Amino acid sequence: MDQTSSKNTDVNDSDEIAKFNALSQQWWNPDGPLKTLHDINPLRINYIAERESLKGLRVLDIGCGGGLLSEGMTQCGANVVGIDLAKSSLDIARKHASETGLSIEYQCVDSQEFCRKHENTFDIITCLELLEHVNNPLSIIKACSQAVRPGGSVFFSTINRNFKSFLMAILGAEHVLKMVPKGTHEYAKFIRPSELAGWCRKADLQPIDFTGLHFNPLTQSYWLGNNVHVNYLVHTKLRGAL
Repeated sequence: MDQTSSKNTDVNDSDEIAKFNALSQQWWNPDGPLKTLHDINPLRINYIAERESLKGLRVLDIGCGGGLLSEGMTQCGANVVGIDLAKSSLDIARKHASETGLSIEYQCVDSQEFCRKHENTFDIITCLELLEHVNNPLSIIKACSQAVRPGGSVFFSTINRNFKSFLMAILGAEHVLKMVPKGTHEYAKFIRPSELAGWCRKADLQPIDFTGLHFNPLTQSYWLGNNVHVNYLVHTKLRGAL
């Protein structure tokens, strides 16, 4: 997730930032503790690319981590700026982009601070797997609305909050299948789709689509579908610019 600038502790969780700093050396290990992100990255990129052409567009990737999504969108022709507060993760992102010959601008900066300085700048903003790791998701959503240009899209992904999501995302993924490190998620920070939709509307972002991300533990395969009971992606546009 997302330092050289001051942290907004009302929004950003320092413990969460520390978690991802500790994992920084594992970002580009496809069989490591961040394997799930490697596995779902093509689905995330396809979801975005099917709804917005990436080629030639200016994209802001908030909570870019080690650059998995940023690099994927850059390979699709986007001009990407990735921001995060986990400095060690950004060091890895810069190193990997350099090794692969990709031009991506990475900044260690608070998302609200950055978006205030770049109002109506980006064609697309992505904020994936971040909202469930911050203290005030609405503030992040409002920042996204501020920085996206009129007519642009903002994409979110997060985890629903219900008994099924607790069983699958915490008990199953962290303790039984060990797909992600224990303590990666906190159930109380999971977000119901109705809550996210309401926050988006408060920020003048109109929800266009909600799509679920599904996993079959027997086949170790992922796919997108209508069921949003656990993981889900959301496409929004600035209100009045549909």
